Amino acid sequence: MTEHRLGLWQGTATVLGGVLGPGMLVLPHLAAEAAGPGSVLAWAGLIVVSVPVAFTFALLGLRHPGAGGVAHFAGTGVGRWAYAAVGWWFFTAVPVGILAGALAGGLYAADAFGWDGRAATAVAGVLLAAAFGANAAGLRTSGRVQVVLVGLLVAVLTTAIAASLPEVRADRFAPFLPHGLGGVGSAVGVLVFAFVGWEAASHLSAEFAGRRLLTATGLTLVAITVIYLGVAVAGVGSGAASSPVPLTAMMATRIGAAAEPVTGVAALVLTFGAINTYLAGASRLGAALAGERLLPRRISSPGRALVLLGTATALVAVPTLLFPIGLDPLLRATSACLAPVMFVGTLAAVRLLPAGRSRAVAVAGSALTGATLLLSGAYLIVPAAIVLTGFAARAAHSTMITWSPVQRTRGSASTTSRPA
Repeated sequence: MTEHRLGLWQGTATVLGGVLGPGMLVLPHLAAEAAGPGSVLAWAGLIVVSVPVAFTFALLGLRHPGAGGVAHFAGTGVGRWAYAAVGWWFFTAVPVGILAGALAGGLYAADAFGWDGRAATAVAGVLLAAAFGANAAGLRTSGRVQVVLVGLLVAVLTTAIAASLPEVRADRFAPFLPHGLGGVGSAVGVLVFAFVGWEAASHLSAEFAGRRLLTATGLTLVAITVIYLGVAVAGVGSGAASSPVPLTAMMATRIGAAAEPVTGVAALVLTFGAINTYLAGASRLGAALAGERLLPRRISSPGRALVLLGTATALVAVPTLLFPIGLDPLLRATSACLAPVMFVGTLAAVRLLPAGRSRAVAVAGSALTGATLLLSGAYLIVPAAIVLTGFAARAAHSTMITWSPVQRTRGSASTTSRPA
């Protein structure tokens, strides 16, 4: 008899943790900057997109429990090339995403304690070093700790909403579309970061009794609808979304200066927990890709993959800090890598789920994620470049394998035929 380890509420918190992350520390500001009050439409539109996507991955999990996640589904439903592409997109998105998360945590800490921008960068560096060190030492964030971190983030967000709602004024929503509908599309491009992660539900099916995963998915959708729309409306309506640390500004409308240390400390804890978790997953993914010869074979252990991730993070950090690039492009580049993951995953579900309502949900999910993917705009160059580089490297490697034995044979023949 199978032991189901997740109750409904703990399971809901786990699914919620796959979607809700520390990107919420800065996304309300970046979305409002792109679309003004119209950013509310971007939040609402992505919630609509999330409904079929969330249930698609939950249904995949029920039909193929413990199958290995979205990369496995992509490979089975679309082809090996899709497995490779999804794996590369995930692996490459991590260095960019964790750098953005660390900088966001540093920004909140600097604001909380009155430090300057250089101190914020230093805090980000400490967060990254601590997370890489913890992973190198084999320290992982347990499932229970992740649930606690999700609860902390929900508490911060709901407190911010409750504090700022009384300060909402109608005049702050005018003009509603200062940058037109193009601004709303631009906001969608960065907000995708807050809506990826539904594929995590597909890993959890075996942990639930019966079809409770569907119930947990539905409860998660209700939770993010309330939280995301609450943050969007309260942030814009109170004027707090204009601040680069919007959650601090939202809380400060009621509790004043006490909001700064509260959100500063919370941001540091949340950011470290998220980076630690992402690195643990990405290092295992890198080793798995190496085992499939989709990354160099010498990266065949999580420790070596961690070294590669650290190197990649440093390479991204150098131009980010020198120019400086800022959080918005980093989050958009990460979203542009993760959006096609969702699209390919839902596309695979169209083939893997049985005809009827399940397949109809997958069709709706793939159509909506495809439309959302296009709103990444020029940033789609990033996932395109990743795929082209990956397949070019594979082709070159295959050519070398084919060519080398021939050269060795020729070399051997010429040696034996040379006169003494």
